[in-house]
Amino acid sequence: MEHIVIIGNGIAGITAARHIRKLSDKKITIVSAETDHFFARTALMYVYMGHMKFEHIKPYEDFFWKKNRFHLVNGFVTKVDYKSKKIVLANSESLAYDKLIIATGSKPNKFGWPGQDLKGAQGLYSKQDLDALELHAPNKEVCSRAVIVGGGLIGIELAEMLRTRKIPVTFLVREESFWNGVLPKGESEMINEHILEHHIDLQLGTNLKEILSDENGHVRAIVTDKGETIECNLVGLTAGVTPNIDFLKDSGIELDKGVKVNRMLETNIPNIFAIGDCAEQHEPIGNRRPVEAVWYTGRMMGEAIAQTICGNPTPYNPGHWFNSAKFLDIEYQTYGWVFSERNIKPYEEHFHWRHKDEKICITISFHKETKAFLGINTFGIRMRHEMMDRWLTENKSIEHVIAHLQDANFDPEFYATYEASIVAKYNEQFKASIGLKKKSLKRIFFNI
Repeated sequence: MEHIVIIGNGIAGITAARHIRKLSDKKITIVSAETDHFFARTALMYVYMGHMKFEHIKPYEDFFWKKNRFHLVNGFVTKVDYKSKKIVLANSESLAYDKLIIATGSKPNKFGWPGQDLKGAQGLYSKQDLDALELHAPNKEVCSRAVIVGGGLIGIELAEMLRTRKIPVTFLVREESFWNGVLPKGESEMINEHILEHHIDLQLGTNLKEILSDENGHVRAIVTDKGETIECNLVGLTAGVTPNIDFLKDSGIELDKGVKVNRMLETNIPNIFAIGDCAEQHEPIGNRRPVEAVWYTGRMMGEAIAQTICGNPTPYNPGHWFNSAKFLDIEYQTYGWVFSERNIKPYEEHFHWRHKDEKICITISFHKETKAFLGINTFGIRMRHEMMDRWLTENKSIEHVIAHLQDANFDPEFYATYEASIVAKYNEQFKASIGLKKKSLKRIFFNI
């Protein structure tokens, strides 16, 4: 019986295991040192905030693994020996494989800051990080202040988590506006306002210089590049993540930032594959990055590799870019491509609308000459994924999108709607005369 070994039990690895089992009776072994069973990593914040217990973020009951004949091995992999087709664990035990799937995910970036390995300096990625957070920041008495370094999605999640326990937070962001390498100016500035309104000390254009230690090897303060010393008991290192591939450096597997793979998710070594956050495409797919640390792309890679391993070669095809997140209590969605001013394409033009009172806005990207719809960001308005995907696939015009915005609105009944105001602003800005179409279920579900 062919033996499939999967290193990593995150969304990519577990999706691969589930789909291989659906398609075959192959022997499947999953190796991980993080937890015994898979959990929804993106829900860790809700455990700390008290909305859920840890067992609630495990999508499958513990008996699921035995029922599906998954052999679980708790351990760190220290070496992959492709010549003998085996992996070696930290306890010196070895495990033979016929096919190997590397799905080891990411680890928080560290940039050589003095003190970055002190107790109380940590990321927010693993179950161990959640446990450390409970130890070092259980309440405002133990943690009188936290400093968060890095202005991305994980950083703002950590800030929200800590504020639910009334822990004062200082947020260091090296950019001049929050996440302005991703978000256009109007959106980034709105999030700046929102962070400050939630009593978070947002310090823009500020870098971490050093983390200072107390006599017990624990964080006591940080020093910024502006010379300010900020006393704190926790430092959240949330300046992005990088593929977790250190154990592969002398393996013969081709590496760059991540494990190099082709569209079939194959490495340069036969019978070894890589998926999820640790995989790096030789050639980026469209405007996507070669490494994508995104939950749904890991799931899609897991599904594709399962098909290939079970005899149905299937290339990885993620389709149109999309993502969603929350900035405190503002829901964010993005479909297609809306680049920030830092990365905007020469052919790209933006239409931006913001509500005069609420933290609600949209930005729509379109081609300057052809007027083709390129992408949309929404804050505080939920959009229908299927409709956005269809408009991008069918290369609809910006005028079509503006006119049919009600078809795309996915907010529940009785929610306030803003399409009329959006259309009016577009008409005013671009000297157009577009009329807003009423929502049509036939268009939505049958494309009629």
